[in-house]
Amino acid sequence: MSIFIKPPFFALLLVSTVFIAGCANTAKDLDGDASRLAMCKERVSVVEERFKKQEYGRIKNKLEEILALCPGTGYMEQAQFMLAESFFNLEEWIEARGEYGSFVLNFPGSPYAETAEFRKAVSSFNMEFHIARDETQTTVAMKDFERFTSNYPESPLADSVDFYYNKLINRLAEREFQTANLYYKLEKPKAVVIYLKDFLTLYPQSERRFDAYVLTAKSYSELDLFDEARHFLSTAKTDPLALHKKKEQIIAKLEQEIDKAEARFEKRVAKEISKKRLRKQEAEDFD
Repeated sequence: MSIFIKPPFFALLLVSTVFIAGCANTAKDLDGDASRLAMCKERVSVVEERFKKQEYGRIKNKLEEILALCPGTGYMEQAQFMLAESFFNLEEWIEARGEYGSFVLNFPGSPYAETAEFRKAVSSFNMEFHIARDETQTTVAMKDFERFTSNYPESPLADSVDFYYNKLINRLAEREFQTANLYYKLEKPKAVVIYLKDFLTLYPQSERRFDAYVLTAKSYSELDLFDEARHFLSTAKTDPLALHKKKEQIIAKLEQEIDKAEARFEKRVAKEISKKRLRKQEAEDFD
């Protein structure tokens, strides 16, 4: 014998109410999504027109609003890239690097990812740089370009990467040269020689290569090591990477200065030897 228990009327009513409310909320959510999608589409369309007119300063805030209001709508990639491009064209390098970095992180498969990663590195390169300060910014830019080369080894932008990277190496070289020059001004020729011998090995393409030879020769001369001084001048003559408009004149003048310094040194040595002989003779006479 089967028993059928009829559910109370209020229970059926409750189930029906919940079902109807759920359908209503779903419809409301769909309407809300459609409305938000339409709003995002309209905003992106307006911003895109202004972007084409190069009104970068006027659209930055609008793009940031789109990024805040339109996740999941399919417009984020376009908005993020336009924001990065706007900062880049306004030469606001810190902001540009940040936005390109976010773009590469969020949209690694985008057709714009290669451009974004390259311009991220260019933004690092263009950040304010002072030769006498910490070299951190230069190192960051170098790492950005190295990462780009690693990710896009066959990129048609390779020549541009090499151009910027060599500029960054020259920055490091200039900083090292200025350190050696400071030691020279502080009359520490031994430190100069140590610094610049490493410099000539590490930075063969540096624009300061000829200056490094000259400063090394001067320092050796001040240390009374004239053969070493002449050796560096001789090397400067034959080194095709040691370039200077007045190379021959500078070397000729410095060679004369070294000759005079050596002559003064020899006179000083002869005088010291004479004094020692005289003191020795006086001591022998006294005994």
